[in-house]
Amino acid sequence: MTDQSLKATVQSDLTDAIRQRDQVRSGTLRLALTAITNEEVSGTEARELSDDEILKVLAKEAKKRKEAAAAYTDAARPELAAKEEAELLVLEAYLPAQLSDGELATIVAAAIEQTGATGMPQLGQVMKAAQAVVAGRADGGRVAAVVKAALSAG
Repeated sequence: MTDQSLKATVQSDLTDAIRQRDQVRSGTLRLALTAITNEEVSGTEARELSDDEILKVLAKEAKKRKEAAAAYTDAARPELAAKEEAELLVLEAYLPAQLSDGELATIVAAAIEQTGATGMPQLGQVMKAAQAVVAGRADGGRVAAVVKAALSAG
């Protein structure tokens, strides 16, 4: 990848997808760019998002697709679930690789050691330390589950 911003990469990929008449990819990237633009203009003044902030927006969009696919699957609507999963695959291409359970457990153990946490009352401190290291490579719910399990076992 060149030194262009993540937003510019998504925009150029959208142009390619439109040229290739790839409906799923172009539709998904349009929605992602809209979410990025909405985030840029939210708040008191418009601003340019950093690549890390853009990754958070894309991760949020990916999480929406994952939850929608699960809801459609539960509602016995496999065609809609498949559409959401296809969009999720497009978004995941821009996200950093997800951490394995072992890597996540190691990060949480280090965060517990770093904060000196001894039980559940320090959950917030451990989560803050762990999330700083994880940085979008694992869902917050997964991190919380590992932290709770580690603190209740300790």
